[in-house]
Amino acid sequence: MIITRTPLRISIGGGGTDLPSYYRRFGGFVISAAINKHIYVGINETFSGGYFLKYSALEHAMTLDDIRHPLIREALRMHDIQPPIEVVSMADVPAGTGLGSSGAFTVGLLRAVHAFKRKYVDPALVAEEACKIEIEILQEPVGKQDQYIAAFGGLACFEFTEDGQVKVAPLNISNSTLYNLEERLMMFFTGYSRNASAVLDDQKVRSELGDNAMLDNLHFTKQLGQCIKLALEQGNTRRFGELMHEHWMHKKERSPGTTNEGINRWYEIGRENGAVGGKLVGAGGGGFLLFYADDRDALRRAMLNEGLREFRFKFDHEGSKLLSRD
Repeated sequence: MIITRTPLRISIGGGGTDLPSYYRRFGGFVISAAINKHIYVGINETFSGGYFLKYSALEHAMTLDDIRHPLIREALRMHDIQPPIEVVSMADVPAGTGLGSSGAFTVGLLRAVHAFKRKYVDPALVAEEACKIEIEILQEPVGKQDQYIAAFGGLACFEFTEDGQVKVAPLNISNSTLYNLEERLMMFFTGYSRNASAVLDDQKVRSELGDNAMLDNLHFTKQLGQCIKLALEQGNTRRFGELMHEHWMHKKERSPGTTNEGINRWYEIGRENGAVGGKLVGAGGGGFLLFYADDRDALRRAMLNEGLREFRFKFDHEGSKLLSRD
C-alpha cells in the first residue's frame, strides 16, 4: 500500500490573480500557507478486476471511462494506470470548506501514482500535472495556488507569469513572526461553501471579457499581496491584519456572491471583538472565516456565542509527502 499525505492551505494575499484568465494577461502574485490539516490518499494493487475507489462514495469501475470521479479518472489516465487497482482517500476536513481540498487531493493522488510507478517526482512537476488536469482537461475555473502550495508546503510566494511559468519562493519571515501568525491567526467554520465554482466562473468570464471593474480590482489585489509580503517580512504583523481587512473589502466588491448576510454579520462581530482584520478563506459562500486577532479570548467568546466552531491549526512545512511504500 502506498500512502501520501498532502496539506490543505490558507491564502494569505493576492488570491484570485492565480487564475489563467488574469495571469496570462497581467501576471499574478499569491502568498499561501500550508496547514497541518491533510488529505491522505492510498493506492494498492488488488486481486480482482477493475478500479475500486473509496472516497465520499464507493465506485467499482471496469474501465477508466466508467470512473465517475473526474480527478481520479484523469490522474489515472494521465499515467496509464491499469487495473486491478484500489484508490482510497480520507481527509481531516471535508471538501467544500475553502481550504483548497480539490488541488490538495489531486496533488496527493499524483504523488501516490508516481510512487506506485516507482518514479521520483519533483514538487513543481506534480503541481503542474495537477493544474493540467483541473484547468486544461476538466476546464474547471480554478487557479494554480492550491496545487502549488499543496506540493511545496510552508509559507510561500508564487509568481505566475504570462507565459504560464510559476516562480516559487519562501516567504522570508523570522521565527518570531511565524510564531506570532500561528498564535494570532484564528479560523471559525461558517458552513459549507456551495457557490465557489459560480464565483470563480464569474471572475473568469468577466476577466476574459475585459471587465474594467473586475480587472482593476484584481490589479489592486495583486498590489495588496505585495504589501502583505513586505509587512510580514518586516515583522509588522498588525499591519498584515489591517491589510487582510482591506483585501476582504475588495474581494466582496469583486464578487458579491463571495459572502452573504450571515458571514458579513459574523465578520463585523469579529472586528468588534478583538480581530484586527480577516477574510473568508476560499472562493466564498461559506467555509472558514480567518481572523488576525489582537484579543484571542474576546474573539473566541464572540464566535462561540454565535455558534461558530473554532478550527485550530499550525503551519505545515513539508508539502505532499510519501508516508508508506511497501
